[in-house]
Amino acid sequence: MLKDMSHKTVAILATVAVLTVALAATVRAADDATGNPAQAQIDHGKSTYAEKCSHCHGPNMMNPGTITPDLRTFPDDRTRFVTTVKNGKNNKMPPWGDILSDDEIGNLWAFISSRRKP
Repeated sequence: MLKDMSHKTVAILATVAVLTVALAATVRAADDATGNPAQAQIDHGKSTYAEKCSHCHGPNMMNPGTITPDLRTFPDDRTRFVTTVKNGKNNKMPPWGDILSDDEIGNLWAFISSRRKP
């Protein structure tokens, strides 16, 4: 009986583990499908921003007294953002397409759009 109970317990624990993984994948897929970035993307974007962007755009996405735009008010346009980061802008912003991966740029967008002011 004790041996049978152990097998049942193991089976229950295995089922719970599988369901937990499936639920986590469902939540992540829902985040992606609704356009809401997962917190991990935002966190990675925050790190990339601090390392690559903050020296020009400021630590809080604005740098008074410079020609850089206030990224907190950047239009809610992912395509424009990605294009600008990849290709640069009017000799004022260098292109980052050869330096940052598509995932890193996506993470930057997740971070910046999460801090956007209406």
